[in-house]
Amino acid sequence: MTYASDAVPPFYHGTRADLSPGDLLTPGFASNYYDRTPLSWIYFSGTLEAAAWGAELAAGEGAERIYIVEPTGDFVDDPNLTDKKFPGNPTQSYRSRDPLRVVGEVAEWNGHAPEQIQAMKDGIARIRAEGGEIID
Repeated sequence: MTYASDAVPPFYHGTRADLSPGDLLTPGFASNYYDRTPLSWIYFSGTLEAAAWGAELAAGEGAERIYIVEPTGDFVDDPNLTDKKFPGNPTQSYRSRDPLRVVGEVAEWNGHAPEQIQAMKDGIARIRAEGGEIID
């Protein structure tokens, strides 16, 4: 499904990048989850839980952060989750070829238990070892 950039927020993006209000998150960078060819999409969510996964699984040593973002163009459901794992998009996961503008940062949020994070990282490593794609 395609959505217009004036869809109702809030939207979130989890990462380890240190950003400020007004900064733009753009496609063209490697995935947060593993090194590979730059992505042609930028991913975001309408739920804090999905954004928390983004922050917790992001590569790098920086602090885990969740930003409040607004799309600057049209966006679509993220097929990595909606088509493969969660029909109907209950995670409210989206992607866009247009930048996301940072409008703020979520100061306090609840992360997942360390065991859950490790299980997810192990699953990602297993998919990579088998030659599978994590992000379409």
